[in-house]
Amino acid sequence: MNRRTFLTASAAAAAGIAAGAAPVQDASTISVDPTLRFELSPYLFMQFMEPLGVTDGSVEAAWDHLRDDWREDVVSVTRELGPAMMRWGGIFVDFYRWREGVGPRDARPPMLNLLWGGIESNQIGTGEFVDFCRRVGAEPLICVNFESDGRRQYMNARGRVRTADAKEAADWVTYCRAASLGVRHWQIGNETSYDRNGFDLETAARKTVEFARSMRAADPAIQLIAWGDSGWAARMAEIAGEHVQYLAFHHMFDPDDPRRPVLRGELYRRDPDATWAQLMAAWQVADAKIRSVRDSLGARKMPLAMTECHFVIPGRDRNDVLASWAAGVSYARILHTHQRHGDVLKIATAADFCGTRWQNNAVIIPTPKGNNRAYLQPVALVMQLYRHHIGSHAITVAGAPDGLDVVASRRDDRVYLHVANTRRTKPISAAIRIANGVPRSGRVFEIAADPDVEVSYLNSADVMKTTEKPFAADGVWEFPAASVSALELPAL
Repeated sequence: MNRRTFLTASAAAAAGIAAGAAPVQDASTISVDPTLRFELSPYLFMQFMEPLGVTDGSVEAAWDHLRDDWREDVVSVTRELGPAMMRWGGIFVDFYRWREGVGPRDARPPMLNLLWGGIESNQIGTGEFVDFCRRVGAEPLICVNFESDGRRQYMNARGRVRTADAKEAADWVTYCRAASLGVRHWQIGNETSYDRNGFDLETAARKTVEFARSMRAADPAIQLIAWGDSGWAARMAEIAGEHVQYLAFHHMFDPDDPRRPVLRGELYRRDPDATWAQLMAAWQVADAKIRSVRDSLGARKMPLAMTECHFVIPGRDRNDVLASWAAGVSYARILHTHQRHGDVLKIATAADFCGTRWQNNAVIIPTPKGNNRAYLQPVALVMQLYRHHIGSHAITVAGAPDGLDVVASRRDDRVYLHVANTRRTKPISAAIRIANGVPRSGRVFEIAADPDVEVSYLNSADVMKTTEKPFAADGVWEFPAASVSALELPAL
């Protein structure tokens, strides 16, 4: 169908709607029901910060030691990203003693990074982390040392005790409250179920109750997250559910086909069509993981927090393909999946936060020389786009053309569509229908790029730009090939 034929058919359909006929849904229409379904959490666009030692400069690389402050370019680009929440921790907290990272910097003792290697200076601690969150408009989330999650290999180092109990966690809450740091969200347990040498489920659940009671005694207003992955959700909810507000799980996965890998290393550059096809299917793995956790709860209703999620693909720099726009479109589909599960998924991320190379990062931090400024990876560009253009409640997409992946939300009298064109080389036109009406105004925010283009500090200002356009008065929009768009339209 050419554009003239398409517009004629669309006009006829619009005339039928205006005359009171039933809405016409065909293969060229995005049809939206603006009825509110469930509230979307603002924390679906979280970022995760963890000192990653010698494997990635990470947090330490974001700190300007000459100025004793965060690098200005990192703060600036993160403010553009606009994360709703930032999490401090990970397995790192299994050997982290929070008191070593507070007080005068020249008195803070260095520590061994027992997982990622190297020595951490502790120049960045609780106060610095919360300060960063405040500068970029993010809510802080802190993961506590949960008796090293039962992992003995992290409990001692060079004769120094590295594990910490419920009292130490409660003291951390007390410190944050006394210092008016405003830390409301805390996670108890990190990947506890992933290590056979760690706590079993019954022990973890019992200790979660102990930690929760102690931490809430220090501040009754805090929100607590317990560990619920690996089939633990139902039992953890049964034992500790009245003491915590969320259950956490993680999803680090390789979306490649193990029978015919095309994404790892530099293989993705050899066959762009195969790479595109594999990346477009990655959302299915994410969807299956979320479903497995929510289904494991059975009849219990408890909010979920996916506090870590990202691709893990072998390569020279870990996930080289993540620099490509093809990965950006793939992650758009994963973010759509998060929204579709938004009735129960209330905290989620799609990348680690920052680092000096491809370590599943949203923000890359080059050496601070000349114009080598921190920049956003494609996954972050999509998160930024969606974060700034989304409603407060999910609404229903009743139909969409083949090749367009669409989710919708609403805030007051505005409808927001997130659209990924999964066709690598083909634009797709669609008539937009909201209830029984045709929107005649609005705005479209769009990222359209060659799927093979890769972003770096050399071209970060020139590729994968978000462009703003007025919505078409005829109610028809053409979505460029391999594009990601956010539409703001009247609710009609």
